[in-house]
Amino acid sequence: MHQPSEQLIQVGQLELRFFVDGTHTQGHFSMAEMLVPPGARVPPPHSHPDVDETVHVLEGTFTFRVGDTVHELRAGERCFSPRGHVHAFANRHDTPARILTVFSPANIGPQYFREVGEIINAGGPPDFAKVRSVMEKYGLRLEA
Repeated sequence: MHQPSEQLIQVGQLELRFFVDGTHTQGHFSMAEMLVPPGARVPPPHSHPDVDETVHVLEGTFTFRVGDTVHELRAGERCFSPRGHVHAFANRHDTPARILTVFSPANIGPQYFREVGEIINAGGPPDFAKVRSVMEKYGLRLEA
């Protein structure tokens, strides 16, 4: 079977490397490795009503909040955020966290992160109205 090429995307301090996107799974899921440096700026709490998200920690410690429950995940641990649940993440520790993230279905994939990255990486303070517009285009809702 053909293996898709990895797609490296920078969104501010976050680095995502997509291994699988919806074009390879008939839209069933996308999968990326995400590198989160200590103290990195991360998205505010948000939800995606039509997409489940699962995170699996490969290295480091990763804080993942689903609803009102905060999970301090270490290497080998995972957490599931069902569609529609408000969630957020952070790296509050001294070493980078490397996470495997799966979105199902693949409504959230490389193109979403490329578009957000163009805004965040443009220099100067990000235009949050534009970020919100891209998020809404892909079915995400800001909750903060």
